[in-house]
Amino acid sequence: MPKIKTNKTAAKRFKVTATGKILHGHTKLNHLMRKKTPSGQRRLTIEGQVTGGDLKKIKRLMPG
Repeated sequence: MPKIKTNKTAAKRFKVTATGKILHGHTKLNHLMRKKTPSGQRRLTIEGQVTGGDLKKIKRLMPG
């Protein structure tokens, strides 16, 4: 049985924690920052947890 290759685009966008949870970065943090409040900008820097049906898809892209 051959090894399953990691999808490199998924590996760049998601991070797996030691307990197996998958974290993602938030969008809307690259430009038009003057409109956003400082607290809103800080909130967007915190990584969110992937849930639902997307979790199954991402785990398939990132084995191990």
